[in-house]
Amino acid sequence: MTLEQIKEILPTLENVEFQLEDGTFVPEYFHVTEVGQITKKFIDCGGTIRKEKVVNFQLWNANDFEHRLKPNKLLHIIELSESKLGIEKGEIEVEYQSETIGKYDLDFNGNYFVLKNKQTACLASDACGIPAEKQKITLSELNSACCTPNSGCC
Repeated sequence: MTLEQIKEILPTLENVEFQLEDGTFVPEYFHVTEVGQITKKFIDCGGTIRKEKVVNFQLWNANDFEHRLKPNKLLHIIELSESKLGIEKGEIEVEYQSETIGKYDLDFNGNYFVLKNKQTACLASDACGIPAEKQKITLSELNSACCTPNSGCC
């Protein structure tokens, strides 16, 4: 989900709710403690220099059980970050504390924002020696005339 998409969705909501992919909800008293832009410059295992840029939201649960972040307040925080920090349009990444700080992609299911699990992957699979996944076929799919009955191949 992009920053522009969340800005379009927020005015249509009564409440801001986040749900993990496993169905559990972020407690409704969460805070958005940071909105920023993170730039990562790195080199992959194939030697290619890469640069990624994401808009980052950090969610935090405090002992503030009466706190509720309303959509217009989150929209205001986003707009403030755009004007003060010069945040550019881009994909949103959410940091949320579980056993450690997790990083999630963001989606919207029509009711709630969904924290989608991120996966690692090799960006230079052609250079790092990991074989491509082989196509699986059954023996009956092979078209080989040499192994028919009475063909003399066996």
